[in-house]
Amino acid sequence: MQETLELLNNRRSVRAFQERPIEEEHLSLLKQATLRAPTAGNMALYSVVEVSDIEKKETLAGICDNQEMISNAPLVWVFLADMQKWVNYFHESGAVERGKEQMNVFYRKPGLGDLHLCMQDAIIAAQNAVVAAEALGIGSCYIGDVIEQFEDLRDLLELKQYTIPACMLIFGYPKGKGPIKLTPRCPAPSVFMENRYEEPHIEELAKAYQEHEQQRRATHSLPYENKGTLADYYYLRKHTSAFMEEMNRSVSVMFDWWCGD
Repeated sequence: MQETLELLNNRRSVRAFQERPIEEEHLSLLKQATLRAPTAGNMALYSVVEVSDIEKKETLAGICDNQEMISNAPLVWVFLADMQKWVNYFHESGAVERGKEQMNVFYRKPGLGDLHLCMQDAIIAAQNAVVAAEALGIGSCYIGDVIEQFEDLRDLLELKQYTIPACMLIFGYPKGKGPIKLTPRCPAPSVFMENRYEEPHIEELAKAYQEHEQQRRATHSLPYENKGTLADYYYLRKHTSAFMEEMNRSVSVMFDWWCGD
C-alpha cells in the first residue's frame, strides 16, 4: 500500500524522453492496466488511437501548438470518447429493430449525457495508464492542446461522428534522473468540502494558492515585473489566451458535431 501511495505522491509530468521505444512487455502491461480502468456499465465507452506514423505524429504536434515533444515521444495515445462503437453495435446486431418490434422502444441519437459518460470512461482509463506507466518507470504527460483545432484532428485520425478526443498522453523513458521536483498542490481543506459546495472568495483562494504563488515569485515568473499575483499570471497566460479561445471554439464544434443530424 505504501509503495502505491509513494508512486502517486511522487509522480510528475515528463516531457523529455530517451530515444528508445517502449519495451514490448511494458507496452503490453500498460495496455492491460488501461483496460482494467472503471467503465460505465462495463461498456468501455472509449477507444485509444496510438499515433505511431512519423508524419502523423509531426502533424499532431503541429495541431497541438507545435510541441516537438509530441513528435519525439516514443509512444503517443489519443483517448477518444467513443459512442460510435455502440451505435454501430446497436444497429448492426439488430438490437434497434428488435427493440422497436418487440418492446416498442425506438432508437435515439446519442446526446450530451452519453458524451459525458464517454468522456469519463476515456479520462479514467488515461489516468490508469499514467499510474501504470509510472510503476513501470515510464514517464508521461497529458497534452491538453489535443482539443484545439478539432477539424484538423478529426481529419488526421479519421474520426466518426460519435468519436471525439477526451485527452492525449505521451510516454517514454525519462531522459534525466535528477531529483524529483514536485509542483505545489492546494491544501486539502481548499478542495474537499462536506455536504455542500462552499464557494471560495479572495481570502480562501489566496491561502489555497499561496505556495504556488510563492514558488512563481521566487522564479520571477509573475507578471507586472513579478509584483502580480498568481491570479494575474493565469488570467493573462491561460484564461484570456489565444489558445483558450481556440479550445473553446474547437470544443463547441465537437459538441455540435456529436449532437448534429
